Amino acid sequence: MAPRIVLTSGEPAGVGPELCLAAAARRLECELICLADRELLAERARALGWPVSLHAYEPGAACPHEPGHLTVEHHALEVPSVAGRLEVRNARYVTGLLERACSGALSGEFAAIVTAPVHKGVINDAGMPFTGHTEFFAERTGASPVMMLVTGSLRVALATTHLPLARVSGAISRESLCRTVTILERDLKRWWGLARPRIAVCGLNPHAGEGGHLGDEEIRVIGPALQTLRAGGIDVAGPLPADTVFVPRVLANYDAVLAMYHDQGLPVVKHAGFGNAVNVTLGLPILRTSVDHGTALELAGTGRADSGSLMAALELAITLARRRV
Repeated sequence: MAPRIVLTSGEPAGVGPELCLAAAARRLECELICLADRELLAERARALGWPVSLHAYEPGAACPHEPGHLTVEHHALEVPSVAGRLEVRNARYVTGLLERACSGALSGEFAAIVTAPVHKGVINDAGMPFTGHTEFFAERTGASPVMMLVTGSLRVALATTHLPLARVSGAISRESLCRTVTILERDLKRWWGLARPRIAVCGLNPHAGEGGHLGDEEIRVIGPALQTLRAGGIDVAGPLPADTVFVPRVLANYDAVLAMYHDQGLPVVKHAGFGNAVNVTLGLPILRTSVDHGTALELAGTGRADSGSLMAALELAITLARRRV
């Protein structure tokens, strides 16, 4: 049986709506349900000259995806959206799509969530604190999330996510690292079928602290946490210098890398596979994947946005959802 995947269309002024339309043209072995304003999708399709037939979602009916067709659950915009122009009054529409996707995934209606990009700034400008999809779904499910980006065989998870750099050190503790690595190992086994995942953990400081001369977090926090994890039977190495762990001959020894902060790990992934990388949220009771890029307002409405990352996110969601079934 084909898994039912829900796709949120993201920021209406960004490339999300046209990425959803681009996905409609592809062959996918799933039931694909897009959450969006139906008229927004129709208008964007007309403007781009893309022939896509839109169909209303009926939860009780089978709806296998067919190229050139898109099943849509209509959610009305607060005000009309113009490609490339943010509108704060539509922020609640964007978070409403996420609420609907999450509730449907928790109930079992959807096997997985795939998210198009949202604009964090405009959501916050609307008076709704929002740091990202990862934190949003974690709060709604009461879970401890781990953000991981995947491209090919490269898997990079994060010990901290969307934090100012000045707050990273204070956010890393022995307990948080043990929790993060435990979730990472568990989901590498569960989703990727790895019997004994090999995990490399980066240091926080240059040269992993250089024996304490360039920072002592490795000695005080990271090293002791890894000792605890090893004692519990987890195959974990580190703390390793982040500037050498991604060297191919070193990386070949590991199934995943844990970076300490966002811009320590993600630039490597995006250099290696931008346009095809997938953001996966581990540690949730639901399955969620996403694109590895933002709203690209400057490309919205042009039809030039690369749909590769969304397609990769959909394909991975389908694969992992089948494994769960």
